[in-house]
Amino acid sequence: MATLAPFVFICLWSGAFIAVRAGLPDVSPLFFLAVRFAIAGSLLALIVSLWQPRRWRELRGKWAVTALCGVLMNGGYLSAAYLAMTEITGATMALVGSLQPILVAVASGPLLGDRFRPVQWLGFALGTGGVALVAGVNVLALETGPGMAWAVASVSCMVVGTLIFSRYSRGVPAAHANALQLLAAAVFCWVLTLTFEESHVAWTPASIGTLLYLIFGVSLGGMGLYLFMLNSGTAGKVAANFYLTPGLTAVLGFVLLGETLPATALAGFAMAMLGLWLVQGRARRA
Repeated sequence: MATLAPFVFICLWSGAFIAVRAGLPDVSPLFFLAVRFAIAGSLLALIVSLWQPRRWRELRGKWAVTALCGVLMNGGYLSAAYLAMTEITGATMALVGSLQPILVAVASGPLLGDRFRPVQWLGFALGTGGVALVAGVNVLALETGPGMAWAVASVSCMVVGTLIFSRYSRGVPAAHANALQLLAAAVFCWVLTLTFEESHVAWTPASIGTLLYLIFGVSLGGMGLYLFMLNSGTAGKVAANFYLTPGLTAVLGFVLLGETLPATALAGFAMAMLGLWLVQGRARRA
């Protein structure tokens, strides 16, 4: 499980971007997130309550902090990302998102006692550079303004949520924690929807297919694996898996949607893979 989890996580997370391109235009984003998290959280809570009800006790004393991580890593991260992409391109968002692993690695030293070797820091740098190539973004000509602010807020939510979970909720059962976090994110997104959004819904085959994939593939599968990896690994190394999602998304877009795949994107994907391989070396825990 520990060996396969990163590969399955990367595939599921990358597929989410393809699904969103296909179905999200039919539904307003905050409403979509609220429905997604409510259904996913309710299903998972029911399943784990029937399957391993006694393991809820392992969250004792950690309910609030685990729920807060869910609000940050699910609700805050995705809500801010959607708002960002109303102002900036997806490529710019991908580049800002690539800062997440190195920010987690830097902060995990003083907060979690993680120590990385110089070759691993080189891996983080190569991963970020690889995403820049895949995204085709000129760093010197990045867009600024509200969109960039939302992009930074999105990444900050994931970084802070990852660090808090690794520091205070490490060791809790991943499925039970995921159920709690999804329900907390659902409440957060419903509040945002009712407060700020004029919702519109058109339940087309594309939007329904997107919703099902994001519920089962990403919220239940991807986030469950992310929490599992945080329980069993170093936060910075786990976050580094995000380096491969832009490149794999570009490949999937080429195969499934007929999108163009420039040579620079393939070179960036290869660079990101090399970076991830270097990061996955043994880290020292103080």
